Amino acid sequence: MDSITPPFAADDDAVLTVLRPAHQSVPVVFSSPHSGRDYPAAFVAASRLDPRGLRRSEDSFVEQLYQGVVAQGMPLLAARFPRAYCDVNREAGELDPAMFAEPLPRDANTRSPRVLAGLGTIPRVVASGAEIYAGKLPLAEIDHRLETCYHPYHRRLAALLDETRRRFGWSLLVDCHSMPSIGGPMDRDSGLSRVDVVLGDCYGEACAPRITAVVEAAFQARGYRVVRNTPYAGGHLTRSHGKPRRGSHALQIELNRALYMNEAEHSHGPAFAQVQADLDHMVAALAALVAEGQP
Repeated sequence: MDSITPPFAADDDAVLTVLRPAHQSVPVVFSSPHSGRDYPAAFVAASRLDPRGLRRSEDSFVEQLYQGVVAQGMPLLAARFPRAYCDVNREAGELDPAMFAEPLPRDANTRSPRVLAGLGTIPRVVASGAEIYAGKLPLAEIDHRLETCYHPYHRRLAALLDETRRRFGWSLLVDCHSMPSIGGPMDRDSGLSRVDVVLGDCYGEACAPRITAVVEAAFQARGYRVVRNTPYAGGHLTRSHGKPRRGSHALQIELNRALYMNEAEHSHGPAFAQVQADLDHMVAALAALVAEGQP
């Protein structure tokens, strides 16, 4: 992740990065679980895809787009490992038995819609539908990826949210993602052009309506086309941490990649800085709302 000038410090280890303000002043935590770009050499070697093909599932540069939240008093957690290697926005046991050389544990969830689409905790395909692996994986690979990537990310996110609730009495998780500009073969909207922003609040169940409304209005004020919950209503992280009755809110934000990057080249687009500024505006509007107290 790009460096941040003092007083903001990066808390790095091998698999994740936490950027924290000197003082957290707003009860909001931002998470970027799919923007990791550190591809293990053994993973690349075991894949039938070249490095560019593996990046088709990556939410490229999302953590850079949102790094301005730190200056506004909110922490940002980001994965360093790629989604194609381990997807933390799934249940730990969403696994495809066809991928492994030995039988899966009995408690594995092998029939979820995400597993059936090839997009479980250890994905079988990238977002384009291309198969990742040339052969079957050893069963030990599950524990390795869960212990080195999945569980550390979930522990750190839970700790940030717990700390936030202790300090402020409640918390909001903003789960930050990006989406291809055209629906892919694994999506319900295959071949269709997408709007600019999709807000996922699990159809109103994951966060207070005022939160979604303020974020929606902030994007619209900047000229973005926004829809709610279609085609993405919120993944495992949003569902797990979106418990408003317990003082735990969660909202997923999907940005159209064509807004800020060259999708084919995985590079910044000409409007990257403008999208960053627009996100800072949205975050400021959100901070103003939550500063009033729990919605």
